[in-house]
Amino acid sequence: MRVFAFWSLVTAILVYMTLPTIVVLMTSVNPTEILAFPPEGISFQWYQKAVTYPDFQSAFWNGIVVTSFASTLALIVGSTFAWLVNRYEFAGRGVLEAVLWSPLIIPHFTLGFGFLLLGGAFRLQQGYVMVVLAHMVLVMPFVTRAVYVSLANVDSDLSRAAANLGASPFHVLTRIELPLVLPGMAGGWLIAAVISFTEFTASLYVTGSRTQTLPVAMYNYIREYADPTVSAISAMLIIATTLLMFIADRAFGLRRVLAIDTH
Repeated sequence: MRVFAFWSLVTAILVYMTLPTIVVLMTSVNPTEILAFPPEGISFQWYQKAVTYPDFQSAFWNGIVVTSFASTLALIVGSTFAWLVNRYEFAGRGVLEAVLWSPLIIPHFTLGFGFLLLGGAFRLQQGYVMVVLAHMVLVMPFVTRAVYVSLANVDSDLSRAAANLGASPFHVLTRIELPLVLPGMAGGWLIAAVISFTEFTASLYVTGSRTQTLPVAMYNYIREYADPTVSAISAMLIIATTLLMFIADRAFGLRRVLAIDTH
């Protein structure tokens, strides 16, 4: 009875979480010019409009640029901090860890507003630099966590054995540790890229008309139009994200890379 109740609860939660996705997918093929559910038929005209609308095209490429730089910078900086925290004991280690995880608990609109003020102070407001920095801070905890877990799963005896055999610290890092944590780095970068590309709340503060990303462009569009074009874009993002996560899990083992248990 308890097992049945448990699985019933799990099923109810999964249905609750996936129902909005199903609604978005169904409304994206609605032939009428207003958002409506259930759809009155099937039409892919809104997908065509989504990929040909000029604002969405420019916002898509802006998102690619911002995501590439933000995720790569987060990978470099986050991996460095993860290595320091995992390998060394030093004063302020706990404080550093708290700072690294803080973007997970601070509301994104607070961070976005803070970067807006910071950009104004340095006259960089609504430019690519501020957008990339804001996204880098937001996604860095995911990269740091992925690399940290991968490092924790590396057998330290391998590094000590290589050092005992005469390998320099540089060779131990590049030939032993780095190849072993590479799946975690790749998985962390991919998750950071997905989060950065779809980030909206902070982006609304730090982007302008020239640097707006796709979620911001979707928000501006839906303020003026009520057709299913935004549903079509959302459906494409859902499908693309699902495929990327599936491929990454098969290639890198994301469940192992992002495991909570590091022992």
